[in-house]
Amino acid sequence: MPTDKTAPTEITGAKKSRAATLTRKTADRAPAKAVSAKARSKSSLKADLAPERIAAILKILAKAYPHAKCALQHHSAWELLVATILSAQCTDARVNIVTPSLFRKFPTPADFAAAALPEIEAEVRSTGFFRNKAKSISGAAKLLLSAFHGEVPRKMEDLLTLPGVARKTANVVLGVAYKEAVGVVVDTHVLRLSRRLGLTRNTAPEKVEQDLMKTIPQDHWIAFSHEMIHHGRENCIARKPRCADCPLEPLCNSPDKTWSTH
Repeated sequence: MPTDKTAPTEITGAKKSRAATLTRKTADRAPAKAVSAKARSKSSLKADLAPERIAAILKILAKAYPHAKCALQHHSAWELLVATILSAQCTDARVNIVTPSLFRKFPTPADFAAAALPEIEAEVRSTGFFRNKAKSISGAAKLLLSAFHGEVPRKMEDLLTLPGVARKTANVVLGVAYKEAVGVVVDTHVLRLSRRLGLTRNTAPEKVEQDLMKTIPQDHWIAFSHEMIHHGRENCIARKPRCADCPLEPLCNSPDKTWSTH
């Protein structure tokens, strides 16, 4: 019987044709899957930011922390400004240990402006990055005297001209000292918890603040930050969140929860 020498080639060609067809079909389906995943993400974000969910979160936080306030001890807007500058990369507890003797030695912006940097550095050394902090405080004091009559300004744009002052520090001063809700304080706790609760997808503090300003009613901006900071310290701890004791747990969909009812 004669052998059909072309059969293997034809079979191989058929296999290649079927493989190419499958590849094309898979490629055609890939964009659809990507769009579907994007649509699911948008749907999830919309659900996370639903007004009724936001209202429930705010109600729970207010009930859990009715007396939440700024932990930095101060007696004036200037003292609060200095304490907030010192709190960068430092605990509020440590700052509160340092500031009483600091303000006894330098009671006013004029005293800070007249002091030699090494004197200020010696007082704030234990807060970390003490040289930069001392330089910022000294520079802020001098600018207050030269441009703002020695008073801490009440406008965001003016505060941002002071050395060592970015939006977080400015928001603390405006919200706590002057009761002005100009923005939302975004520290490490507020940023971390806002992401866990799905209130933002961003990681940069400035973008997180903009997201929160769109979502949280303005009359809650000041209290919201204090409550979130307290919750981050007392319950939603970074390394091991206490989800079983968390009043927000029913509303939290974070994938790394240590305990869940849903």
